[in-house]
Amino acid sequence: MALTLYVDTARWRAHHKHVQEQFPGLVPVCKGNGYGFGHERLAEEATRLGSDILAVGTTYEAARIKDYFGGDLLVLTPYRRGEEPVPLPDRVIRSVSSVDGVYGLVGARVVIEVMSSMKRHGVNEHDLPQLHAAIENVRLEGFAIHLPLDRTDGSDAVEEVIGWMDRLRAARLPLHTMFVSHLKAEELARLQQQFPQTRFRARIGTRLWLGDHDATEYRGAVLDVTRVSKGDRFGYRQQKAASDGFLVVVAGGTSHGVGLEAPKALHGVMPRAKGVARAGLATVNRNLSPFVWGGKQRWFAEPPHMQVSILFVPSDAPEPKVGDELVAHLRHTTTQFDRIVDR
Repeated sequence: MALTLYVDTARWRAHHKHVQEQFPGLVPVCKGNGYGFGHERLAEEATRLGSDILAVGTTYEAARIKDYFGGDLLVLTPYRRGEEPVPLPDRVIRSVSSVDGVYGLVGARVVIEVMSSMKRHGVNEHDLPQLHAAIENVRLEGFAIHLPLDRTDGSDAVEEVIGWMDRLRAARLPLHTMFVSHLKAEELARLQQQFPQTRFRARIGTRLWLGDHDATEYRGAVLDVTRVSKGDRFGYRQQKAASDGFLVVVAGGTSHGVGLEAPKALHGVMPRAKGVARAGLATVNRNLSPFVWGGKQRWFAEPPHMQVSILFVPSDAPEPKVGDELVAHLRHTTTQFDRIVDR
């Protein structure tokens, strides 16, 4: 019995086609754990979409995925001198975020990242004059800009890209292709209209693979159910049951990513209040699990184990049976399933 990712395949793929239609020249992104689906599966789906290029996070990912995808592979992590060399085919394109990096990739295919308001990495405006000589010894595939998700200052994403297009044009650098991230479809269309000689290619991962939340669902199988009375001791730490109910052993533990949560940016009073409440409950060993039974998320009876979790279900709820499956609200990018089922 397993933690299973169920996929409504027809609906999932219909969403892919919809995104592709909104973003002509789409570059699918497959990085990390493959957005919960795995590299091999997403390479297959990118091929199905007819993609000529697939973006990956690192050179190590490129080395793993090259046998599953026959088109070009764009490595998003910028090249740094001194990095461990990884044998890669010529169809791999390296991202570069410095003039020195360009000089270090003689003969390679490169995309040069410019510094956006993300302030993560990229060449600055004062670097542009030095790029003329540097790009003579590489095969320049284009420039790229990685934009923030939120714009709390009210700034405009299109204007930020236009600013960089103007700088690159003023520096007389080639503008045949610009890779962009985190633009809306209408924003991309505005840019394409304003710069018809440049091909804008949107690199998209989350919106493409995870944009239709109802197309996928995680479920953990019930492995054992034990009735307990108030005061009974259980588990590794021999805690006492707070009331009558059931200890439910369900597939899905820390090795799957259950109980591991990435930090979230909280906006507004209510989300912050809920965050404080959850933190307070955690100090008294009360942690809400991602598993749902009887219409409610159930509490962990104790911290999740490596491959299973033990939940406490109170006696006034329906009794789970071995073989039942509990829906689990899990984050795709931090979850590793046992199996995937298309339906």
